[in-house]
Amino acid sequence: MSFNDNAQLDPSQVQDRRGVGRGTKIGGGIGGGVILLIAALFGINPQLLEGLAGAVQEPPAQSQGSAPACDTGADADARLDCRIVGTVNSLNAFWPDYLAQYNRDYPRPETVIFTGGTNTGCGSATSAVGPFYCPADTTAYFDPGFFQELVDRFGSSGGPLAQEYVVAHEFGHHVQNVLGTLDQAQQDPQGPASGAVRVELQADCYAGLWVHHATTQPDPKTGLPFLDPLTEKDIQDALSAASAVGDDRIQEAATGRVSPEAWTHGSSEQRQKWFYQGYTSGDINQCDTFAVATP
Repeated sequence: MSFNDNAQLDPSQVQDRRGVGRGTKIGGGIGGGVILLIAALFGINPQLLEGLAGAVQEPPAQSQGSAPACDTGADADARLDCRIVGTVNSLNAFWPDYLAQYNRDYPRPETVIFTGGTNTGCGSATSAVGPFYCPADTTAYFDPGFFQELVDRFGSSGGPLAQEYVVAHEFGHHVQNVLGTLDQAQQDPQGPASGAVRVELQADCYAGLWVHHATTQPDPKTGLPFLDPLTEKDIQDALSAASAVGDDRIQEAATGRVSPEAWTHGSSEQRQKWFYQGYTSGDINQCDTFAVATP
């Protein structure tokens, strides 16, 4: 989904930590446990991090960098870091007005771009965790390198909406945090109909909900939509990304077998289904993954 070239981006909504020296070591005990917790709830299937809690890993040194010069929608189309900025801007413009219809406030989350490793309110994290949302500091974290890994390792298409879907999914967790459903993941953390899976699928639905409205959501500075009209390829790109991070697909690639009892995020089919439901309905009431017997 391409950006309107004349959209005015606000890079101040994204903190750029690339080039801030070395991250903190992650090892056994509290550090490793926190990372596995983050993985299980917010970012990626913890099977992919097997052994992390017992080993010390230190992010590589980072060169000094500065905040990205992301000014317009044309920049968002040309550069991945600016696409993250533009997507964040669109999400932060959409959710306050939408939730206001239900008399709910939307405290704006923080967003961090990092490389290698960073400190968070949930503990120290490396890029191996993947994108994640930390409720302790209400911040979404993204290493831009993940988006290429999504293609190379998980087989997703590399289209813009595949990347934007990932950002919107993490912001979906922030909306859940605001509405009070995020903590249900901890109450029932594994299995195909678990609270954890329902939380992740709802975040997929919220991502689709944003996509439904994104091409008409105006840039507050110009009054023009942030994003150009959708194409069928855009939707297929998003569905490809949703499928690529399904628990069944990740398990089969990693171990050669599928174990639904260990699912924490949902199958490829489930993730596509709930993203598409949010996209086609444009209605948050259609994203109640807790109201169905089988999500």
